[in-house]
Amino acid sequence: MSKFVFVTGGVSSSLGKGLTASSLGRLLKARGLRITMCKLDPYINVDPGTMNPGEHGEVFVTEDGGETDLDLGHYERFIDYNLNRNSNTTTGSIYSSVIAKERRGDYLGRTVQVIPHVTDEIKERIRRLASEDLDVVIVEIGGTVGDIEIVPFIEAIRQFRRDVGKENVCYIHLTLVPYLAPSGEQKTKPTQHSVTELRSRGIQPDVIVCRSDRFIDPDLKRKISVLCDVPIEGVASAADAASIYEIPRVLFEEGLDEYVCRSLGINPDDHLINLDGWLELIAKVESATIPVRIGIVGKYVDMSDAYLSVVEATRHAGFHHGAKIEFVWIDAEMVPHEVTEESFRHLDGMIIPGGFGERGVEGMVAAARIARELQLPCLGICLGLQVMCIEYARDVAGLEGANSREFNSTAPHPVIDLMDDQVGVVDKGGTMRLGAQAAMLRPGSQVAKIYGSELVSERHRHRYEFNPRYRARLEDAGLCCSGNSPDGRLVEFIELPGHPFWVGTQAHPEFKSRPDRAHPLFRELVGAALARSEDRDPHLIDPGSIR
Repeated sequence: MSKFVFVTGGVSSSLGKGLTASSLGRLLKARGLRITMCKLDPYINVDPGTMNPGEHGEVFVTEDGGETDLDLGHYERFIDYNLNRNSNTTTGSIYSSVIAKERRGDYLGRTVQVIPHVTDEIKERIRRLASEDLDVVIVEIGGTVGDIEIVPFIEAIRQFRRDVGKENVCYIHLTLVPYLAPSGEQKTKPTQHSVTELRSRGIQPDVIVCRSDRFIDPDLKRKISVLCDVPIEGVASAADAASIYEIPRVLFEEGLDEYVCRSLGINPDDHLINLDGWLELIAKVESATIPVRIGIVGKYVDMSDAYLSVVEATRHAGFHHGAKIEFVWIDAEMVPHEVTEESFRHLDGMIIPGGFGERGVEGMVAAARIARELQLPCLGICLGLQVMCIEYARDVAGLEGANSREFNSTAPHPVIDLMDDQVGVVDKGGTMRLGAQAAMLRPGSQVAKIYGSELVSERHRHRYEFNPRYRARLEDAGLCCSGNSPDGRLVEFIELPGHPFWVGTQAHPEFKSRPDRAHPLFRELVGAALARSEDRDPHLIDPGSIR
């Protein structure tokens, strides 16, 4: 039967539970264990699909079309395994299911309560991840111990150990050990209080992972061990690392994976670790030093997590080329009036990422034009492809007023529009094309050469499409629609012949990039940016973030 690891956090959010869980997953996989991962989120939204990225960060999309928390992106990048919609559960989805069962009469008229009905539903979501093909299921609980929203989840995982047996469950608790500069000390009180809160809910942690800006010395570990009733071998120091991809090595050197194996009754000597591939990746990360300046022209630049997968995919491409990516964040609303064409000359490449709504779109259109005219390598993703098509229709094909029906319902030339079978739909949570979709690439096209194949599959998350009624007009003007859906109905890729790299995709390729296997589109974008950087005037002043 599968074993279960539950990761909780205390003191503060954003301590790195997701990265800690991902790193443990990588280490267990390096031991030859078969694993999967899951995130339990306490917010009441049914899923993150309609949440503002500027508030909560990006929505990560799985192969089967699940709209999930961004931590699933970390999971996939670290364990190199495609998860599914069952790998993310929210309070909203739990209560929706419980209420639906009550309406159907599944509870036979009983009073529906948090215990046992809500907790049973949470436990069922966890159980369905297990199978004979999996050795370990790692479950991260969002939020922090002490939050009112998290109580049913903590109670559910407390019961879970009783249900499946103590030897099949390991509790890991992540806490903060702050350094106080005036006294020159690291303080354990936040950890003590956090563990006390967790124990008050009936859970005694097996492992405490201490987050800090520096390593914790043995004496402090002993103090935490005694005060929190955890063996000293179960206290791990997780100091800040130069790169998130170094965290598995840090935790391995702390013995985390070996201790977790022993606590689950798995003999680590029977599963010797092989970290050679990951250590090679770290060496690539450390040797990536050639500076390359990539601008991201977006709506949500004040919160970089809104484009987390785009950032990581670009970094992966940098690892491939030995390049250190310098991101320049450009608020689309400031283009072209406050952020002028001259500012873009400082860049080596540019990405126009996805998004929804009219805000900032005209700035993205202007940025697409600037990249086209300056021969600046540019990758358009989802909305990025759409604004590139709008720009080309207006400025090259002569279609004055060209726009997307999303932004102007009366546009004279809706080059981006809903498909006929979508007209009239209003449910913003259920009308998008989601998940893995196949595309046929034009033989000899730039994207076909980049992928090395004429049949590809990428994940999607969008509602509006390239309007096929304008395809001939734009292609006559020089645009190449280089990828289509297998039935030929939908345009999936565009490119501009003769340009170093002016490529748009309706998909979200960033979701499939891996640190040791850069996605082809990002790899070639950074390759083109590297070539441009060699010719860039070295005396140009670094513009930094433009917001």
